[in-house]
Amino acid sequence: MKIGIPKEIKPNENRVSVVPSGVAALISAGHDVTLESGAGVGAGFEDALYQAAGAQLVDGPEPVWASADMIVKVKEPIEPEWSRIRPGQTLFTYFHFAANRPLAEAHLASGATCIAYETVQLPSGELPLLTPMSEVAGRLAVQEGAHYLEKLYGGRGMLLGGVPGVLPAKVLILGGGVVGTQAAKMAAGLGAQVTVMDLSLERLRQLSDILPANVQLLFSSRHAILEQIRTADLVIGGVLVTGAAAPKLIRADDLKLMQPGAVIVDVAVDQGGCVETTHPTTHADPIYVIDNVVHYAVANMPGAVPRTSTLALTNATLPYALQLANKGWQQALRENPALLKGLNIVAGNVTCQGISDAFGFNYLAPEQFLN
Repeated sequence: MKIGIPKEIKPNENRVSVVPSGVAALISAGHDVTLESGAGVGAGFEDALYQAAGAQLVDGPEPVWASADMIVKVKEPIEPEWSRIRPGQTLFTYFHFAANRPLAEAHLASGATCIAYETVQLPSGELPLLTPMSEVAGRLAVQEGAHYLEKLYGGRGMLLGGVPGVLPAKVLILGGGVVGTQAAKMAAGLGAQVTVMDLSLERLRQLSDILPANVQLLFSSRHAILEQIRTADLVIGGVLVTGAAAPKLIRADDLKLMQPGAVIVDVAVDQGGCVETTHPTTHADPIYVIDNVVHYAVANMPGAVPRTSTLALTNATLPYALQLANKGWQQALRENPALLKGLNIVAGNVTCQGISDAFGFNYLAPEQFLN
């Protein structure tokens, strides 16, 4: 199979979808790999490393897209890339279609086969290709939240962990999944007073066994959220509904209850955000203020640490990319139910229920396309 690795062009996105060792593995399996020159530089992987691994390097994105049977990316193709997608081409990347109707419509029109990292799901419910970036984003959320609590950026002027004689900041984390767990560990480690809210009592019991004593666990409800945001200094949104838009847990009017200078880091922004006032920002311009509350909503948070993120991501994605390349997407999906759940769009049809629910598109079961 001919595999293409274009350079990511989303603003300040420096990750790369395959590292040199991954290229070597694909080539060893009998595939051809074409890589856009400079694709790995932002993550610390020079072109020479890819050449040594056997990749064919080309200048510009057009030759990569034009020749590839399968494109492997990190982030969804953005508008300048849409015209390069070919009917029947397989795209393997993060998409988050349910939060972006124009993106979904463009890929429906393209005729491509779109397999989304974020909806590949194991029988246990684990999302193996989303987990590594959720781990990074959860930890980064605390790092960024602590930064923007500084007065210079409009924050409350608080040190997250306080000092002897001064109470630490209060951190509220919505969602006890991977993002929430990693955020809680980081915030607790810095000495903050942390509360994690979740709808699953089973999950809260699990967290009670692994999180330190300065993390409180609270069952989530509308009333409880409103009570907690009144005194929170930093709120981290880490709620996920697989393949669907995130629920709006904090409404626009709720911001008036929050303390001036409080910070919201909405990690769920890729899926539309769990705060009603969230809209995507970039690393170059990451924050905005509404009702004296600082919002941080960078849609590709792990792109801030591309070296760590690339290695974490490709550790997880390469085995699945090899399955798709070795067997073709139809056989690979027939033989791997987890990978089948990643099929979001094929030949102009929606095969992910979350996208159908978000926009009213007709849904067809993915099994229908595995001839």
